[in-house]
Amino acid sequence: MRGPLLLLQFFSAIALVIAILLHTAKGEGLGGIGGSARLFGSPKGMEKGLDRITWGCAIAFLTISVLLAILKI
Repeated sequence: MRGPLLLLQFFSAIALVIAILLHTAKGEGLGGIGGSARLFGSPKGMEKGLDRITWGCAIAFLTISVLLAILKI
């Protein structure tokens, strides 16, 4: 039982990291100082879908982590 859960946790962690890295930056950061600030953001629909994917990956990762902690295998 431990092997498949660990494998599932590994893949959910990788998916979570990728989903987080795909998000666009919310602020301008230091780009606004040099004049390279963006005027228009990304489409709202794509960002909303990416938010749902990120939440799903996070919930899956946390659920599997709790299961592994409870089972203590």
